[in-house]
Amino acid sequence: MNGEKGPLDRPTAAEYASWFKALADATRVQIVSLLARRGAPMSVGEIVEAVEVGQSTVSAHLKVLSEVRFVLVDRVGTSAFYRINAACVERFPSAADLVMGRPAPTPPTCTPPSGDPR
Repeated sequence: MNGEKGPLDRPTAAEYASWFKALADATRVQIVSLLARRGAPMSVGEIVEAVEVGQSTVSAHLKVLSEVRFVLVDRVGTSAFYRINAACVERFPSAADLVMGRPAPTPPTCTPPSGDPR
């Protein structure tokens, strides 16, 4: 934050805005919740069954979530398995905290764990 009474700096605000935008869809929130609660990688087919929407829709949502690094993909042969990026999700600030001027979490650098190719 820029001082106690100033706004977040622009790059941090832009990063947080991309996170909020990625979660501004009920299906994407369901997917993040599912992967976080499952605690293990899941295939697109497994996610489709759980959230009860079409495969192409789930794939599009996974793309959005992976762009902001909430979700990581592990490729095994020709299969893809999606998992939650705990490092990123743990830094997700609550909207109330930002609006109320409470201290923001550490800067929003959502890098994968060491050794992760994504």
